[in-house]
Amino acid sequence: MKRTSALALALAAAAAALVPSASGAQAAAGPGQVCFWTETGQHGHAWCYGPPGYAEAENGTQRHAYSFESRVSDSVYAISYTPSNCLYREIRRDDYSENWEWAQKIDGVSDNKMGCEPG
Repeated sequence: MKRTSALALALAAAAAALVPSASGAQAAAGPGQVCFWTETGQHGHAWCYGPPGYAEAENGTQRHAYSFESRVSDSVYAISYTPSNCLYREIRRDDYSENWEWAQKIDGVSDNKMGCEPG
């Protein structure tokens, strides 16, 4: 009986190692998406945006997106809201950053500039 239990535990542990964690479930940007991570080097929790329209950053990435990778076919725009206006930062096809200077600015992403100023 003990041998069976030990084998079952070992198999369960091995199976669990094959299932991606919540933070690694979106390990890379898929075609047509731009993904953001909460830590440098594309680590931590991830959130991915796919056009069209505007979407608020999610999964802990709002004002906390320290790296990103883009696989969109056209530019998209990171949007940052300030007390007096909004700013955008263009993200081009195949653009990426391992340590993004806009990490503490992003509020959401859009397929257009939304009337914001360059930031």
